[in-house]
Order: sequence, then C-alpha cells, then structure tokens
Amino acid sequence: MTTQMFPSEPGVHGTTATASLPGSTTEQIRILIVDDHTTFAELLTGSLNREPDLCSVGSANSVASGIAACLDLVPDVVVMDYHLPDGSGLVAATAILARAPHTRIVILTGDPALEALEQAAAIGVCAFLPKDGSLATVLDTLRHARIGGFIVHPSLVSLLSARRRQRSEEIPFPDLTKRELAVLRLMGEGSDVRANAKVLGISENTCRGYVKAILGKLGAHSQLEAVVIATRLGLVPAQHV
Repeated sequence: MTTQMFPSEPGVHGTTATASLPGSTTEQIRILIVDDHTTFAELLTGSLNREPDLCSVGSANSVASGIAACLDLVPDVVVMDYHLPDGSGLVAATAILARAPHTRIVILTGDPALEALEQAAAIGVCAFLPKDGSLATVLDTLRHARIGGFIVHPSLVSLLSARRRQRSEEIPFPDLTKRELAVLRLMGEGSDVRANAKVLGISENTCRGYVKAILGKLGAHSQLEAVVIATRLGLVPAQHV
C-alpha cells in the first residue's frame, strides 16, 4: 500500500492541522484523527487526503487534545483510538458527543472487549473497528457512519462471541441433585417453601435444607437471585422468572 504524505503544521493543544487535496470539487467529509501512534496517524492522514470525498482536518494524540481539537476544528467524523495515553477513547467520545452531538465517532481498537462495545453503542458511537483491519474497510465506514447507527466489524463480533463462550465454559456448573433441581424449579414458579414441601411430599424443614444447599451451590444470597442464576445456566426455563 502506498501513501502520500502531506505537510502539516502545529495546531491547538498538541493537535496537527492538515490541508485537504487542492482542486477538489467534491463535497468532502472532514475527519479528525485521535491516535497517539504517530506513524499510524500520518499514514491514515495521507490515505484520507488521497480520496476525493474525504479529507483530514487535523490530528490529536490524547483524550484532552482530542476533545479540544474536535471543538476547535468541528469535523464531521472523528477516528478515535480506544487506548490513549491519558484514558479511554470512549471518555473522549462521551465528552465530544455531550458538546457536539452531531459528530460521528468511529472507534478503532486492537484489543476489543464486550464491555467497551456495549458502552460505545450506549453513548452514541457510530462504529467499532479493529485497528489491524483493512484500510478499505476504515474508509468505507467513514463514508457510511451515521448518527443513530452502529457498525461493528464481523471479526470483532466473532472474537467477542468466542470470548463469551470461553468465559461461560469457565463458570463452574453447579452439581445439583435431582431433588435440589426439583426444588429449584418450584422456586422458579414462585411457590413458597410450604407449598413446595407439600408438592414434593417432604417436611418444610427438609425443603428449607434443600433451599440452603441450592443457594450455596449457586453462590446466591436469595431465592430470587438463585432463580436468576439458574435461568442463565439453563437450569430453569426462562418463562419461570
């Protein structure tokens, strides 16, 4: 991949302002790059400025300078690294969107986490992409990112799904007896100890003993919490909760 470097000049708060391609008649999408990796930022700047419909308006290398640059340069789109020297790119995104809600923000990350993905969607980020993905994908996303939409690269979805499965497999599955499972399912139906004991033909004290054993094995502090955990593990049908 060849890139064309453009001369730059210092901007405000540690940012770098850049010029768009001269002679372009196409309405361009103005893009701010917030990334502390200088080489990456320069390569992306050069690539943006080679496109007739895209242009870099500047760059910043931290949460603080990114927020300041965005408010000063008023870009259409911000390409934001998730990991910045003074904090998360999502912190910067939250501050930017609070002051400039029409700004479209695209987060790049080399180490995705499900929590970060969920937080990005919640605060109004438009896209979440892997930093080691293709340039064509980044450029295409910058063109199509829209307020209210949320673009996630398929590779991130696959990776996060695999991590979720692995995490689920690491959770110890409780070894419940048949009688404990029967009590647990009756608990899921909302019956009290007295009713459950009557259904099972056992004493209330015996039933309470089963409930105590169930709470201990599930790591729950109440019968309701036990039912919620059991539902998550597939021990109790969801409609019983």
